[in-house]
Amino acid sequence: MKVALSIADDLFGAAETLSKRLGVSWSRLYATALADYVGRHRGRKNTDQLNTVYADARDRLPPAIRRAQRRSLEPDTR
Repeated sequence: MKVALSIADDLFGAAETLSKRLGVSWSRLYATALADYVGRHRGRKNTDQLNTVYADARDRLPPAIRRAQRRSLEPDTR
């Protein structure tokens, strides 16, 4: 699919330089960058959902267990 877009001149210049250095076309560079961006945000949605689930579960844990979990994450200074 062909797409027209507007980006800042300095970003365009940096992308042009990078595409030459990597030896890839502009289309390939932009498609790869967009796929990476979309993938990171898709993962972020999953992380946000898991954080919600585990935040609810943590609220139901007895205080002694929460303290034990916290201690297990502290660095060992021995």
